[in-house]
Amino acid sequence: MDASTEARGRRGRRAGRDSGVPAPAKPQPRLPFAPVPAVSADELEAIHEASLTVLEEIGMDFLHDGARQILKEAGARVEANSLRVRFPRELVEAQIGLAPRSFTLHARNPARALEIGGNALAFCSVASAPNVADRDGGRRPGNRPDFQNLIRLGQSLDAVHMWGGYPVEPADVHASVRHLDALYDMLTLSDKPIHAYSLGRERNLDALEMTRIARGIDRATLEIEPSLFTIINSSSPLRLDGPMLEGIIQMARANQVTVLTPFTLAGAMAPVTVVGAVTQQNAEALAGLAFTQIVRPGAPFVYGGFTSNVDMKSGAPAFGTPEYMKACLLGGQLARRYTVPYRSSTANAANTIDAQAAYESVFSLWGAVMGGVNLLMHGAGWMEGGLHASFEKMVLDADLLDMVAEFLRPMKVDAEELALDAMREVGPGGHFFGCAHTQARYRTAFFAPMISDWRNYESWREAGSPTAYDTANRLYKQRLAAFEEPPIDPAIREELEAFVARRKAEGGVPTDY
Repeated sequence: MDASTEARGRRGRRAGRDSGVPAPAKPQPRLPFAPVPAVSADELEAIHEASLTVLEEIGMDFLHDGARQILKEAGARVEANSLRVRFPRELVEAQIGLAPRSFTLHARNPARALEIGGNALAFCSVASAPNVADRDGGRRPGNRPDFQNLIRLGQSLDAVHMWGGYPVEPADVHASVRHLDALYDMLTLSDKPIHAYSLGRERNLDALEMTRIARGIDRATLEIEPSLFTIINSSSPLRLDGPMLEGIIQMARANQVTVLTPFTLAGAMAPVTVVGAVTQQNAEALAGLAFTQIVRPGAPFVYGGFTSNVDMKSGAPAFGTPEYMKACLLGGQLARRYTVPYRSSTANAANTIDAQAAYESVFSLWGAVMGGVNLLMHGAGWMEGGLHASFEKMVLDADLLDMVAEFLRPMKVDAEELALDAMREVGPGGHFFGCAHTQARYRTAFFAPMISDWRNYESWREAGSPTAYDTANRLYKQRLAAFEEPPIDPAIREELEAFVARRKAEGGVPTDY
């Protein structure tokens, strides 16, 4: 990086801090209640011990020569001419407690920084869907215009705190340069924290550099201020592939955030029992935790849980089920056992916006919240088991997330809240609409969802009997029409554009991963 780039970075950082960009309208939600344990302390230790047995006796396949060498030098048992790695118990135990209990994830807009861990909750949009849908255009393959509009919509929703990946895959952009365009859009159309896909070393390095440029900081500052996270999925059962392991190496070395999430479906890629499936999930997560901390002790790490079940007749994944909720509770309990933040998800398997989409989303969200989730993936817009992102569902889910955040807001018990003066003013038989206490709180007296229609039946019929689908369709279009791009320093935009242009001229990245 030349001197002029450094100078632009310093100017951009000052501009970001002094730009007068307003803070989000609502503070980051926090869980005021103790998370719900799924099992007793003794039972939790039995799962922990069983997970260590899996890693020690069965082991995991690591499909990355360099990763196996790193583990071998740290004391793992790596067989010659084999992908299998077995972890002595003491090697795993020695890595527990090294990762931070909580950390700040920084954003281009300093007011958008998030706490990850503790009792803080952070909500992501839908991520990684191959298709996109709205009622007007139907279901269609992912493309950049829809990708950009989903970014604009999520930026406008206070309930969407961060990007957990591409809301939809912009498949009309060649894979060798897709990450450059997508990251550029995320960093300019939004000012919230972002995610990088771990699909080869070059993509990680490009994402790190673009994030650094967007924040207007130098590399030393980026290293002490985590500003990027990646989801690392194990290839269940008991396997981590090359791109995922390379992602851990690059992100951990840069002191950025690894979210290790096994995708364990009971009866398919994991034992059919919830406890057995979560034990395998835990073994895979512990292997990722150990490897991350061996690469760089103290690197930020999030324990991810995504265990659900399948329809045993069809093999199709199921979400929002009682089994999913139990796994959410158990995953959170294990994350607290290892003193790291917890990732879970809002998910559903519905094909359209209907009762199934609503109740499965609510059940999965509530299981995650009760389990003590810190990082909620797929919080807004996820449909069809993750196969499409929905504009209307993003608005509906934002309403749901706002309702949960309001429910979690602690209640005060003081003279103003007890409202004895209001009761004295109104007395028996009156009403509270016009009393001073109500009027002073007219705009904040209760939470008003965007979607809910609380008119009486007659006025609702006169308005054309709008459904929640109708309202969500109207609201998402209104938000896109009113969208204003968040401010960005011209020097930073210029530097981002130059970086993207240079990397495209160099051919982008290999696509044979």
